[in-house]
Amino acid sequence: MEPLLRAENVTVCYNGKPVVEDVSFELQKGEILGVVGESGSGKSTVMKAVMGLLGRDGLVTRGDIYYKGNNVTDMPEKKRRKLRGPEMGMVFQDCRAALCPIRKVGVQIYECLAEHEKITKAEAFRRAEFLMKKIGLEDAERILNSYPFELSGGMNQRIGICTAMLMNPSLLLADEPTSALDVTVQKRVMEELLQMRREYGTAMILVTHNIGLASAMADQILVMKSGKMMDYGPTDYVLHHSDNPYTRNLMNSVMHLNRVKVGEDDD
Repeated sequence: MEPLLRAENVTVCYNGKPVVEDVSFELQKGEILGVVGESGSGKSTVMKAVMGLLGRDGLVTRGDIYYKGNNVTDMPEKKRRKLRGPEMGMVFQDCRAALCPIRKVGVQIYECLAEHEKITKAEAFRRAEFLMKKIGLEDAERILNSYPFELSGGMNQRIGICTAMLMNPSLLLADEPTSALDVTVQKRVMEELLQMRREYGTAMILVTHNIGLASAMADQILVMKSGKMMDYGPTDYVLHHSDNPYTRNLMNSVMHLNRVKVGEDDD
């Protein structure tokens, strides 16, 4: 079966300097890949390479990335723009920075939808309000008529998640999507992402420092360090049975808290 997404020996350079080297993975329809590792290990760079958002200084210098059998690595920008949104959605690590600060949230969401489908502003607002309420933004009408700087970081993060989900993309790339959210909201967002997978067969790449989140959601895990692939395979094997020394050290570094019953003696 042809995978939805396949990366083959991908190397990414910025100004000629390699920051990601020889990374390979596959993603089937409806599958979730968790990407874990230290800060600066190249996790976000892999996501940007898939989306074609490496900027002027970044370039895939080796290897190929295939989406639905098509090599997107050398695809013209005009064609790639048609994929972003209805085919590939992305939740950025800092969604506030991804929003225009001088345009209202609702207008930006409407423009994203109108770029790919015929839709009225009222219908765009209706769809956005419905999804916002499902991920904990109860005052959706006010939020749509606000500027990003008038909202909290957590609200901006959920707006980014909502915008990426609105077109039900076949592939959703989520870069630390819940890092700015409190625990109860994290749960709601993760449940909604999993519902997307059940209803639409959405495949996802989830970049996270939260090993518990990766364990709960991902079918496969990719472990990275200093731009290189350290480990890759089924979640249970990688997290609990891997022979890779770095993976074992990473898992051992996760804080474990011992539960103490109320009233229990210190000894």
